[in-house]
Amino acid sequence: MATSSADRRIDRISGTAIPLRGNNIDTDRIIPARYLKAITFEGLGEHVFEDDRASMPDHPFENPAYAGASILVVNENFGSGSSREHAPQALKRWGIGACVGESFSEIFLGNATTIGLPCATADAEGVERLMASAEGNPRTHLTLSVAGGRVEAGGHFVPIRMPDAVREALLSGQWDATALLLDRFDEVRAVSARLPYVAGF
Repeated sequence: MATSSADRRIDRISGTAIPLRGNNIDTDRIIPARYLKAITFEGLGEHVFEDDRASMPDHPFENPAYAGASILVVNENFGSGSSREHAPQALKRWGIGACVGESFSEIFLGNATTIGLPCATADAEGVERLMASAEGNPRTHLTLSVAGGRVEAGGHFVPIRMPDAVREALLSGQWDATALLLDRFDEVRAVSARLPYVAGF
């Protein structure tokens, strides 16, 4: 059954946080290139940061204290490098429902938005506060509000920002282009029937 845009609206994401320190963490580290051969995105979550986790036993994604976390907190230029859409897919399938960072690669941000994974930016001080809170107590509960433009953590608030187009797409439920086409599939079929290279005339 098709869902409406209203059903796909994304505003509040709540849960614990997983802090991942370091600038310029690229997509090859998020999901190694050998997994790009996958026909579907199923199962990618278990391989997120696989090589980093193997070489760094203290990697946050290897730390059971952060198991079940739903908000990823990062530093500058997260998701840089190649444009692979597998990177946000792997994060979402691991369980991440939103990301907060100092900055994101533009392509990563676009790929994340198209699968309903909000990525918000905050200043360095705000990101550090969120990271320190999660490191001090991994059970600290966070709530990110797209509409409110802030993250609440342990009674403290950190302002966040998003490009207007991204914010509107999430709040209106229009971030899913495929679902939007399916919502109006009769119109898509009608247009297709009028195209000579489809209809054969």
